[in-house]
Amino acid sequence: MMRQTVLLTLQDIPYFCYPESVGHYTDHAQHAVLREAGVLGNFNIHYVAAGKGYVEADGVVHELRAGQAVLYFPHQRQHYYSSEDEPWDVRWVHFYGERLHDYMLERGLHRNLLWTLRQRTSWEDAHLALLEEVEQNRMLRPAQLSTLTYALLAEFVQHAVPLKNTRTTSKTESRVLSLLPRMQQEACEPFLLQDWADRAGVSTYYFCKMFKNAVEMTPMEFITRSRLQMAKQWLLERPSANIGQIAEEAGYPNASYFNRQFMAHEGMTPTDYRGLYHK
Repeated sequence: MMRQTVLLTLQDIPYFCYPESVGHYTDHAQHAVLREAGVLGNFNIHYVAAGKGYVEADGVVHELRAGQAVLYFPHQRQHYYSSEDEPWDVRWVHFYGERLHDYMLERGLHRNLLWTLRQRTSWEDAHLALLEEVEQNRMLRPAQLSTLTYALLAEFVQHAVPLKNTRTTSKTESRVLSLLPRMQQEACEPFLLQDWADRAGVSTYYFCKMFKNAVEMTPMEFITRSRLQMAKQWLLERPSANIGQIAEEAGYPNASYFNRQFMAHEGMTPTDYRGLYHK
């Protein structure tokens, strides 16, 4: 299968980022690309969903497998190709934007060529949404194209880590990730680390280690963020509820501690936050 749509490169676009090409190849063992330095003026994320392929850089050949990607900056030399015995399922996007280069530099994305995505599904879903949009509407909805391109880039920024510093996500990490929606839903209940470790089938020490590897924060940091998010929502939805009541329902029996946590994350008290929307 070969799906690819190329769009016109626009000048002076009023968007942060915009796609130039979006595609998806499977069962194409002959897929090979060589672009000399200076040829392509766009960013290029080239992601492997299955199978394997190779990236050549500075005379070294690197193997890419499922969940791994190469990120090229504009005007970089690009040389990559599929494995013949195990052709890759590869998905890509070429994109550009006037302020995009500074954004990518600020996040250190220029420091590495090869990456691993800790959570693959969200990036693959975002790529499919963009691919379907360009196939169905081409350039009829430019704002939607920009929005979907940024969503795809944001997923990459959130989940990509340098390939040389990673390994394949373990089954335990996958179990931890699968618990996140439930942890968020139950965040306002008393947090018992042992209970969550038991659900993942590991010790509390290993649960914390795997959680930090997968989410880049501790379980308690995740719970705190989830509680405060719910508290913010309730502060707006229930303007007559007092702060102590909101604090208790969010999992903070001590209103003073709730105020300190809220201030640390939001830079203002819960009362001041509510005052931004309700006078």
